[in-house]
Amino acid sequence: MINPFDESTLASVETQLAATDQLLEHAYPGDSGARQPVHTVYVPGDIYTAELPVAWGANALKAAGSEAGLADLAAKLNLAEPQRLAQLVAQKLASEPIEDLRIDFEDGYGNRSDAQEDADVLAAADRLAAAVAAGKAPSFIGIRFKCFEASTRARGIRTLGLFITQLLSHAELPAGLRLTLPKVTTVDQVNAMVLLAQKLEQTHGLETGRIRFEVQVETPQVIIAADGTHPVAQLIHAGQGRVSSLHYGTYDYSASMGVAAGYQSMEHPVADFAKDVMQVAVAGTGVELSDGSTNIIPAGDPENMAEAWALHARLVSRHLARGIYQGWDLHENQLPTRYLATFAFFREGLQAAGTRLRNYVHQISSTIMDEPATARALARYIHRGVTCGAVSAEEVSELAQISLPELEAIALNRTHA
Repeated sequence: MINPFDESTLASVETQLAATDQLLEHAYPGDSGARQPVHTVYVPGDIYTAELPVAWGANALKAAGSEAGLADLAAKLNLAEPQRLAQLVAQKLASEPIEDLRIDFEDGYGNRSDAQEDADVLAAADRLAAAVAAGKAPSFIGIRFKCFEASTRARGIRTLGLFITQLLSHAELPAGLRLTLPKVTTVDQVNAMVLLAQKLEQTHGLETGRIRFEVQVETPQVIIAADGTHPVAQLIHAGQGRVSSLHYGTYDYSASMGVAAGYQSMEHPVADFAKDVMQVAVAGTGVELSDGSTNIIPAGDPENMAEAWALHARLVSRHLARGIYQGWDLHENQLPTRYLATFAFFREGLQAAGTRLRNYVHQISSTIMDEPATARALARYIHRGVTCGAVSAEEVSELAQISLPELEAIALNRTHA
């Protein structure tokens, strides 16, 4: 049979698609495989101590009524395996109550004198360095500084510089360091942050790319600009590999869209539209995506606590089902439902995902014919569950008949799956 495409034709195609190949390789590298925390906790910059995570975990467990209370709460929320969930969440609250902590010098801290903020920033850096040295820091931790709008720009930049410099006066930067740039409206603000990151690296002799940052999406202008473009997609690539995550800001964004205070929510249609655009923007880039928060806190009388827990659990389950694996928590009493809902999500599909992955890996005939991309998605789902503590290695071995290293290889596309 004669092949109509000769070598010169193939060479022409290669030349024509060289730029596309380069774009896909550099702009869309895929999932890095790095652990993504299930939440980010925000606390005012002047109250952080090394003991805060442990205190939050203990207080959260007490509020829920210990392990028995967690089981009752799981049952009231109609979650499967309430006893098992309670056991796992009680262990989580004791061992790692906060996965990601943001020491906040923006909205949660407010506007104070320069001298006061300087002192609080330096103290926070000292406390964080001590916590890291003592093994008491969360896996991910950092600061949110004030935004780059004209009125707060100089203060935000000063806080960033003082914090990093003070941390480095003690030791190397923590491996899980997170820096949050809020209220981004234009790509130029991200370009400015890249410039500052480069300056910090040059000043302190850090490796290029060591300073990365999150972008908070809190304004409609970054979703759709005046010229009809989507800056939220552009800023990821303008960040030169430094943008680690996009975080949705529920209340600033809703307010900027004119939504009345009583209707501002993570599940309002304006929120869903913004997060849909963000989700498309991060797809394939390796940049993480986080939902926002609810300010309805489980506190006060038992009826209010029950209603707030039910709302929080539903919102957490909702964003997980939508493929957004992280959100914000603002109060210690939100931890029980953060973990109950999250663990339930990863456990409720475990049997089916494990069986399908087993059939795929071991080439067992079944009624579902999964392709490599689906196998990776199944493995990634289970891998996320293992990482946060919802699923054990023994369960993976029993259901999928593979080891954790094998699971990780498939999930992170390090095999020929």
